Amino acid sequence: MVFALHSTSMTSRTIHFLRRGQATALHDIPPDRTLLEVLREDLHCSGTKEGCGEGDCGACTVMLGERVAEPGQAPQLRLRAINSCIRLAHSVDGLAVWTVEDLAHDPHIARAAGHPQHPAQEAMVQCHGSQCGFCTPGFVMSLFGLYENHCQQRQGQALSRTQAQEALSGNLCRCTGYRPILDAAQQMDQLPAATLDRAAILQKLEQLALLQSHSAIDFNYKAPTDLQELLQLRAAHPQAQLVAGCTDVGLWVTKQHRRFAQVLDVTRVAQLRRIDTQGGALHIGAAATLSDAFAALERHYPELHRFAARFAGLPVRNSGTLGGNVANGSPIGDAMPLLIALNAQVVLASVRSERSLPLENLYTGYRQNVMAADELLARISMPLHATQPTASGKDWQLLRAYKVSKRQDDDISAVCLVVRVAVQNGLVSEAAIGAGGVAATPVRATLAEDALRGQPWNAATVQAAAAALQAQFKPISDMRASGAYRRQLLASLMTRFWNESQGQGHIATTLEHITLEMQP
Repeated sequence: MVFALHSTSMTSRTIHFLRRGQATALHDIPPDRTLLEVLREDLHCSGTKEGCGEGDCGACTVMLGERVAEPGQAPQLRLRAINSCIRLAHSVDGLAVWTVEDLAHDPHIARAAGHPQHPAQEAMVQCHGSQCGFCTPGFVMSLFGLYENHCQQRQGQALSRTQAQEALSGNLCRCTGYRPILDAAQQMDQLPAATLDRAAILQKLEQLALLQSHSAIDFNYKAPTDLQELLQLRAAHPQAQLVAGCTDVGLWVTKQHRRFAQVLDVTRVAQLRRIDTQGGALHIGAAATLSDAFAALERHYPELHRFAARFAGLPVRNSGTLGGNVANGSPIGDAMPLLIALNAQVVLASVRSERSLPLENLYTGYRQNVMAADELLARISMPLHATQPTASGKDWQLLRAYKVSKRQDDDISAVCLVVRVAVQNGLVSEAAIGAGGVAATPVRATLAEDALRGQPWNAATVQAAAAALQAQFKPISDMRASGAYRRQLLASLMTRFWNESQGQGHIATTLEHITLEMQP
């Protein structure tokens, strides 16, 4: 048993997690202390670097292992790379944690004779994937996640360049130009294999669960596993800071230096992590990670894959939750325009009752919403629509999600526009449009929808809808784009949707690579 102590006037329950086959215990860790701080300062894992402190660069990437059990199935070990700089330390209670130092020393990783390094490390060496080396540990950990989740599970399928790029989208490098790192990603599975003993880890995680404390004596960091208990805590402690993946709250800690005496973690409640399809609708629990939520959406709408991959870097999607993104209500959040276009409803829960409302009605102003002090977002539900990759004939439905940003990957949108149109007998029978980056809140483009419904699907109708988009929104100018540029984008993206409905899909690869010229 390894113990680490951080002296502080604020006490909290002991954190237990698995590292290198041992149960590690951390005592008296403040509720708002980050995992990166604990790793570097308490456990002296200096390989994990602090770069941006906001989940953008990936230098702090570590791997988490969690025991998950679906109904009727044997427990599985789920491995995901996350940003430790914005992850609260208490969130890893009961999980397994790997840092870059562990890959060559974990007794649960069996390496081939004569190959002391993990294939993720050895491939980086052979392909000259490191120069200054600062970002290298983070890349290695993302490669480790890719190795375990793809290379070891690929069933004979080689890793493509695109898959490597998507898996490494949350890691930035100033030196290499990425080519040798992508080479390393594709070379890993050609090296002598390293095998992770998942069964042994699962067994130790089950034992570790017995050490987890759920004492109600001190409420500094609470992570209930039952929805009713969570709602009761929410009602009794409305001042406590709600957290899920901490991809927003983590920034308040690292950048704004805000402190939280009480933290209420919603991610351990099974009901809030559930994703299912019932009654012709998709229901996504508020605590489902963005990775899981987009995977569910892609099963019904494969055309969303590129949009999902560009939503954020993979470590952010592995930590962040769909409910957190929606509840935060950022006007430049990408999930909300998509959900609005899918006619999503949000379900708010409290000890009193549940209530449902259209997602766009959740917001009352900039980062303000209608939730009462004792309420929290429980799930997002949306009807499933039949769409097809391209529109043809007189009857069709088409969904397109557009994200325009300064950087192709791992960046925040200047404008996000999601358009869904259904046409019957040549007339628009349904239109739903969500927009982000053009108002103080995510918003439904009601004027453009009205301009489309009941009209013939032709260039003139689309032009009227584009004009309605520009009439409804008066976006501001900021560091990401000028207001005039954003208004022009709205019209251009609507025209792009029209062109794609006519089979001109090649233009989808051009607009995404535009470099924005910012206006002061």
